[in-house]
Amino acid sequence: MTYIEFNNFCRSLPATSHVVQWGGSHVWKVGAKVFAIGGWRKSDKPAFTFKTSDHNFDVLHDQPGFRPAPYLASRGMKWIQQYDIPASADDQLKYYLKESHRIVSLGLTKKKQNELGLNQG
Repeated sequence: MTYIEFNNFCRSLPATSHVVQWGGSHVWKVGAKVFAIGGWRKSDKPAFTFKTSDHNFDVLHDQPGFRPAPYLASRGMKWIQQYDIPASADDQLKYYLKESHRIVSLGLTKKKQNELGLNQG
């Protein structure tokens, strides 16, 4: 997945916003909370960082092409960075980005979820 494809996919999820920060990374938020980061790696190959469930973190953290996200995972957060993965894995990445969006949105207050039209049933 390219950064353009990443941005287009994240943009398609409900109630998202985008900002470029942290050294030119594409940071995607839902309700002002980060759910995905494109970039944030010193390499010419794309890297994508996302929040995971405890189970998915345990499954992914030592798989080829995945690692605990720099900075975030070292602070006990369940974030994974995908890097050096073939384009054939784009559907898998989309699943994890969607899950990250869902996990982060569920952490918002019920009032904020209602304002944004999220998790309505």
